[in-house]
This record gives sequence, structure tokens and C-alpha cells, in this order.
Amino acid sequence: MATKAIVGRGLRETGAALKHASGMEVFTRHRPRMAFLNQTPFVTNDTFIAPSASVIGNVTNWDESSVWYNAVVRADSGYPINIGYLSNVQEGAVVTTLACPKNAIETDPLNTAGTHTNVTGAGVVVAGKQGGKVLETGFPPVTDIGHFCSIGSGSVLVSCRIDDFVDVGDKCTILEGAWVESHVVLEPGSVVPPYTRIPSGGRWGGNPIKFIEELGDGAKAGIKKRAEARGVMAKEHTVEFLPVGTTYLHLEDLEKEGKAAIQG
Repeated sequence: MATKAIVGRGLRETGAALKHASGMEVFTRHRPRMAFLNQTPFVTNDTFIAPSASVIGNVTNWDESSVWYNAVVRADSGYPINIGYLSNVQEGAVVTTLACPKNAIETDPLNTAGTHTNVTGAGVVVAGKQGGKVLETGFPPVTDIGHFCSIGSGSVLVSCRIDDFVDVGDKCTILEGAWVESHVVLEPGSVVPPYTRIPSGGRWGGNPIKFIEELGDGAKAGIKKRAEARGVMAKEHTVEFLPVGTTYLHLEDLEKEGKAAIQG
């Protein structure tokens, strides 16, 4: 029975691919990956981007990383976002960078020569390129997520640095300039204020965030195991959502009913 289901799904995917090659539109309008200002997200062959996720602009996904359903990774301010090896951004999370330099005056973004000018003189953001500095630390407002990290459902990360082996609980908020060092667990609902440094090796929680306890060897190992478990789950979802997608199922139903199908 399982073999029959797999063969049947494979044949339907092949049919959908042929329809697409012939020029027929079988996709919805949603694009999981979208270029912005000539910056296209970079993903590896084994990166999983869920069909309802949005990865926009100058984003780099390392091997076996994953972005899950309804999550948004948006690098549209001229500064990049990096998601490390076997790291995951879970359902409904938002990862972004500061919108633009302080006191910026936005010009036409379609003009490649245009700039977002910082009237304070601290720097500018050239369309599609990184330039200038915004953070009080003097560093550019990039967002960097290290290896073996889990970003919990509904969390928000803005222009922050997350080192390797970090478990961010559900509905956490990490604001600009914050730095979470390696082997750290953030309890669900934690809020890390701007320019806050979370030292390595502890469990933290609360709003604003406070130290709870040191992590033992088992808790530290658990961070990696959770990231690896998400990686296995991502591979399973990748098999289900092949490159052509599953829109063909709805299309087949419409054709059986004799209805004309248009792009949704």
C-alpha cells in the first residue's frame, strides 16, 4: 500500500512538472524565496524552505538548515542574514535586520544609483549593498545565527548575533545589538533588550531576561540533539514537498469538476 502511494504521488508530480514545462501555471502566487534589490537568497541543495515560509533578500542558508511554515527571514535593508549549519527557524518566527540607518531618507529603490542617506553622517545604505553603520557598537546591523541553533516558534530576532549551540524558546524577542554566546538556552517568552550580552553556558529567561542557572553537560548536549532532530524532520518534509509542490492536487480536483483553473 505504501509503495502504491509513493508511485502514485511520483506520477502526479511528473505530470505537474510536464504541465509546468509546457507553460501551464500550476503554482500559487506565494514565493518561498524572493530576490530583493538584486540580492537573491542562497540556499544549499539540502536546505528546507517550507512552502508557506518567506525568505527574502540577502539571506544565506547553510547546509541542512531549515525555515518552517509561516516563518519570515527578511534581509531587505542592505544587510545580510546568515543561518548556520543544521539551524532552524521554526513556525511563525521572524528574523530581520534594522529597517534602515537612523534618520534615513529613502529614495527610489528601483534606481540602482539611489541610496538611503543617513543625515547624521554615520553612513549610508546603497541599494543592494552593505554600507555604513547603525548600531551603537559601531558594527553593521546584520543578523547572524550560528550552527546547531533552534529559533522557537513565534520568536522575533532583529539585527542580533546568535553563536553556535543556542536554543531560543518559543515567542522570544532578541533585539538589535544583542549577543547570545554559545551553549545557551533561552526560556520561552524571554526578552533580550538591545545591546545585551548573554554569556556562554547558562539558562536565561524572563522579561527583561535574567540568569537562571548554569547548564550541565546533558543540557548542553540536548541543544545539539534538538537541532539534529529538526534536521531529520526537515528531510522528511523535503521528500513530501518536492520542487514542483503539491498544487497539482487542487488542480486535479478542479479538472475533475470541469472547472477552468487560473492562478490563485
